[in-house]
Amino acid sequence: MPATTRLIRHAQPRRDHRALRATGLTLAGILAFGGTAAAMVNSDLQRSLNVQNIDGLLGTDRPTIVEDPSDPYAGKQLNILVMGTDLRDAENEAIAGKADTMASDTTMLVHISGDRKNVEVVSIPRDSMVALPACTTGDGGTSYASDYAMFNSAFALGGGSAQNLETAAACTIKAVEQLTGVRITSHVVLKMTGVVDVVDALGGVEVDLPEPIHGDKKYSNIDLPAGKQTLDGRTSIEFLRVRKGTGMGLEQRSDLTRITRQQFFLDAMVDQILSQNLVTDSPKLYGVVKSVLAAISTSPDLGTTSALAGLAFSLKDTPSENIVFTELPLGTDPRDKNRVVWLPEADEIWQRIIHDEPAPKPTDEPTDGATDTSTEKATAGANA
Repeated sequence: MPATTRLIRHAQPRRDHRALRATGLTLAGILAFGGTAAAMVNSDLQRSLNVQNIDGLLGTDRPTIVEDPSDPYAGKQLNILVMGTDLRDAENEAIAGKADTMASDTTMLVHISGDRKNVEVVSIPRDSMVALPACTTGDGGTSYASDYAMFNSAFALGGGSAQNLETAAACTIKAVEQLTGVRITSHVVLKMTGVVDVVDALGGVEVDLPEPIHGDKKYSNIDLPAGKQTLDGRTSIEFLRVRKGTGMGLEQRSDLTRITRQQFFLDAMVDQILSQNLVTDSPKLYGVVKSVLAAISTSPDLGTTSALAGLAFSLKDTPSENIVFTELPLGTDPRDKNRVVWLPEADEIWQRIIHDEPAPKPTDEPTDGATDTSTEKATAGANA
């Protein structure tokens, strides 16, 4: 990245349903499956209820009631912070090895407008240098505030030595709110093992790589040829996490090119979900949705299948061109060329979200001095 400031064209609409990839694995699954999926997993996920199942005593000749799920947040804008974590508990250690701390690998702010006509997603680079607030930690202490820290360290600081996901998420949310002025209404935390289970439940994800991917053997075992191939769960998480090696921007060892590769993968996964018509394949649908919901930790407002079904149903008619992925305007950190800082233009994005305004449609030509990233998606030599 050059030392001069770098502006990025803010709004990038998708022409088809692949726009859903911007919400990350969790919301992609929710939106793709909607109310049908929620109904299927409800009894399994809430089995603690004392239920009397008398349907078998009533026969099959009964009136039918068709009722659409209602959105419990109707008329209200939602700002959902989606955090992917590299927590190294026993299962995740088997994937990524041992680590003394956990961090947030991916953070996305998903803004859903009150009228459900617009969805905007802002991806926050983990290597952003920002000011962090003091936070309550997982071991009962309080972290120190800092005027200069890497953004993803908020998750680790909040988790503390206990690696507590609740306090980790709380510290990250507190940081985002103080940095942006945006009130976070809900949150989702996704663990690495969750990605593996979701992909395997799908039967793998088919990707078409523009060039070979070879991870640096010190950090990753991924080794993929160019062209079409199906990635299983373990290979998928390697693809999503790898930062060093060759192919598809790995040479730059940048978190920004990793974000680009993650978007590429999520595009492919959501395409596959939508093309398989899972609603008619009950066993497979059940397995995928159960894996998605089991993979996440979330705030109470999103913690029921009825709430998720209602929200999904309210978004079913959102125009695809109104679902946009927004990249932050970034510049090179003057103290460290391997880190980035947010440019003042980022304030325009936060103010737009605060006032529940739609993202502007991109122009055909980038702004003077800007870098057009519309063709950067997972191509060789990405200019992130």
